[in-house]
Amino acid sequence: MKPIRIAIQNKGRLKEESVEFLKSFGLKILNSDRGLIGKCEGQNVEILYVRHGDIPVYVQSGAADFGIVGANVLNERKFYVKKNKSLGFGKCKLVIAVPKNSGIKTISDLEGERIATSYPNSLKRFLKENEINASIIEVRGSVEISPLLGLSDAICDITQTGETLKENGLKKIIDIFESEACLIQNGFSDKEFLN
Repeated sequence: MKPIRIAIQNKGRLKEESVEFLKSFGLKILNSDRGLIGKCEGQNVEILYVRHGDIPVYVQSGAADFGIVGANVLNERKFYVKKNKSLGFGKCKLVIAVPKNSGIKTISDLEGERIATSYPNSLKRFLKENEINASIIEVRGSVEISPLLGLSDAICDITQTGETLKENGLKKIIDIFESEACLIQNGFSDKEFLN
């Protein structure tokens, strides 16, 4: 019988809490530090350790039955997965922030400005809803340094505490949405999650 496969982050802020969540169901995960598939002692369950943004792809395709992923990932792209429930950990916000000395004070001040982000689709929807015409500059990480280097006038990024923003001389001007870890399932799977 094919094992139940659960995809979780291979590294990052959700990994440890995802493992703890799975252990709360009595799973004893056996794997090496470098293993990408963890077996579970005495149960027909495998844990797949993959990149965070790829988790919905594995679940959508049926390679994994379930996944634990941040709602921000689901909000950024359309995936054909079923969101079972929010898990109460990994809470964060997608925000727009600007340099502390910036003349940008409100969202209307973003008109005509350049905004760097790793979340172009979420930002595009937000700007459209607020009738703001701004340039979106897509980057893959270290978004906070883009205003300092003259690449952008503002950023749109995920933050938990706001400390990284402060460390890089930025201040938040608006929250776009809140996110947290959620359990997702392949929409065509009839498997039940660890009863």
